[in-house]
Amino acid sequence: MDRRKFVKNAGLAGLAGSAGLLAACNRQSGPADCAEGTGAGPNEALEWKMVTTWPRDFPGLGTGANYLARIIGEMSGGRLTVRVFGGNELVPPFEVFDAVQRGTAEMGHGGAYYWKGKMAASPFFSTVPFGLTGNEINGWFYHGGGLELYHELYAPFGVIPWPIGNSGTQMGGWFNREINSVEDLKGLKMRIPGFGGEVLMRVGGTPVNIPGAELFTALQNGTIDATEWVGPMNDLAFGLFRAAKYYYYPGWHEPGTALEGIVNAEAYAALPSDLQAIVKYACQAANMDMYADFEAHNGDALKSLVQEHGVELRAFPDDVLAELKRVSLEMLEEQAAADEMSGRVWASLKTYLEKVRSSTAVGSQSFVDHR
Repeated sequence: MDRRKFVKNAGLAGLAGSAGLLAACNRQSGPADCAEGTGAGPNEALEWKMVTTWPRDFPGLGTGANYLARIIGEMSGGRLTVRVFGGNELVPPFEVFDAVQRGTAEMGHGGAYYWKGKMAASPFFSTVPFGLTGNEINGWFYHGGGLELYHELYAPFGVIPWPIGNSGTQMGGWFNREINSVEDLKGLKMRIPGFGGEVLMRVGGTPVNIPGAELFTALQNGTIDATEWVGPMNDLAFGLFRAAKYYYYPGWHEPGTALEGIVNAEAYAALPSDLQAIVKYACQAANMDMYADFEAHNGDALKSLVQEHGVELRAFPDDVLAELKRVSLEMLEEQAAADEMSGRVWASLKTYLEKVRSSTAVGSQSFVDHR
């Protein structure tokens, strides 16, 4: 693993430890807690590049990146503008992390589970099978210790991560065969990233990780037998209903998927402290806006898929979900035991889940069941 040193002459020499700018900015603090950047004067206009793993202007995901870029420009009065590049416009989708790390772009937008090959613990910051919902994971990030662990994991790479967007509970995916038992998952070639892909492999399937823009063709020509993507709004936009017959729920593998914004630490350190604060809090605003966007539009999209396009909506059988849950928990415990950082993050997630489980059950879950 290529782990480079952090910034020279920019106030980040102590970042690998507990001191320095990043440690200060990890806290839920005001601008005064962040060290003054040294690379730009207070009135100097800067332009950053943001590379994404999504097609340009794609609903929810691409437009969420656009929203972040726009509000950074507005909040800074034009002193910091951000130009957004969709997947393959500047770099391929799965090279976003590398591009931000080496400074080809100052920002990136994608999903933490795409970087599992670099950091074994990174998928925990996207989603965990049968884990936290969107509301719960935001609570964990901002008030449960998640953000501090997130920053610690990425720090040796010279990259600062923030949660930027959440899809909510996703759909189970598009299938060209019925899933009536666990046996039907054996031999299934399915696009499914992160820990969900590991679980599928353990029950006999073959996980495939390909960019979203390639899903329709891969499903249509039989390269894959099934795919999960996000949920009704995004799946409708990709036209996946034209390539598969069955639309399964729930998204056991992604119950509340956090999307990710990453910032090159050198570029961040070079900003004046007020622009650092603008980037930080614009990320938090964009996180909530994208979540609201999904919540607002998934209902209409699901109605369109079923009523206008004749999609067959199917629930996974209870025994299939029970086996997937058993395998998921087994896999997560093994991952936690094999990697020290994974162990710490998984322990934090489990502690937080136990803390909020009862309030979720008697609050929102109970209410929705009776609404």
